[in-house]
Amino acid sequence: MPPVIRLPRLDGALEPYTMRQAVAWSAPAGPIRSRIAYAAAHVVSDPHATCDPLSDARLDWDATLGYRRYLWSLGLAVAEAMDTAQRGMGLGWPAARDLIRRSLAEARATGGMIACGAGTDQLTPGERVTLDDVEQAYEEQVGYVERHGGRVILMASRALARAARSPDDYRRVYGTILRQVSRPVILHWLGDMFDPELAGYWGTRDLDQAMHACLGIIREHRTQIDGIKISLLDAEREVEMRALLPEGVRMYTGDDFNYDRLILGDGQRHSDALLGIFDAIAPAASAALQALDRGDAAGYRRALAPTVALSRHIFQPPTHAYKTGIVFLAYLNGHQRHFRMIGAAETARSVLHLAELFRLADCAGLLLDPERAAERMRPVLAMAGVE
Repeated sequence: MPPVIRLPRLDGALEPYTMRQAVAWSAPAGPIRSRIAYAAAHVVSDPHATCDPLSDARLDWDATLGYRRYLWSLGLAVAEAMDTAQRGMGLGWPAARDLIRRSLAEARATGGMIACGAGTDQLTPGERVTLDDVEQAYEEQVGYVERHGGRVILMASRALARAARSPDDYRRVYGTILRQVSRPVILHWLGDMFDPELAGYWGTRDLDQAMHACLGIIREHRTQIDGIKISLLDAEREVEMRALLPEGVRMYTGDDFNYDRLILGDGQRHSDALLGIFDAIAPAASAALQALDRGDAAGYRRALAPTVALSRHIFQPPTHAYKTGIVFLAYLNGHQRHFRMIGAAETARSVLHLAELFRLADCAGLLLDPERAAERMRPVLAMAGVE
């Protein structure tokens, strides 16, 4: 019999919840062919580290790298050291550098596909940061990733958003870096719902003008760009921009609200994926993409459609707190021994939010061992005073 657990409703009242039978998700026999699908992977903190949890990230390397092996086993690629890994939100450049080096070595050993975030977060925030400083910071991080054999995801830069005064400043900085890279990179447009410090990226708060400026950079440097990930939670804008990309430049959806239809496409064009939610829904995402490989659109929808409500819950405002839900689900599924995060980010969501996440994950077949998930949920409820 499936376990029964008492969960609080959104009004705080307790009610018994009967869990569903576990879903037996299948791993692919070989690489997924129909789409390129990166899961932006989270990191597992070391709960025993004696350090300042708000300023000195220490990781459990066995669990962190083990999760990447798990993603690769499902046929997914790994996007490393991105915002899902709390990059710039607890994970600074020194720790990110170590993470990138270790993950690239692990990818070589296992044959996993990986790309790594390179940004400018080693710069100390301040008004004195110049465009030259931004270029040098990008050069350092891009050079580090490439020296270790990695593909670069050129992350959106808070420092550039502060220092730039016009779209021309973005064209200058991106042009300087793109002329130096040794292999095509993935650009990264992260909306201010994910990071308020990136408001006005590409030199304007007008999204039509911003898209025009971004496309100008892509067209000018198309041979050095594999694709662009956009995370604006705006499906129509992504479809519009996708149609305007030069031939051979991929659109990687970062839309954690509408990924199901964007990846499926409209019969003429589709988006590939670079998604934080793929960390949390990896078995269902893999099954959906395996169905696409077989030409089974109905099977794709059956696997992925139930995950959308879960994703919209995890990414609800404040959207930047989505990492808490990602890590919580990994904890419930036994991928880590604890529900602790760097920067104490496990406190960013309420127990009511986590209870609803539990229900939605169960409905999507993503609590892989219901007994274990219930056992791990009960102390989280107790810590919040839910008896």
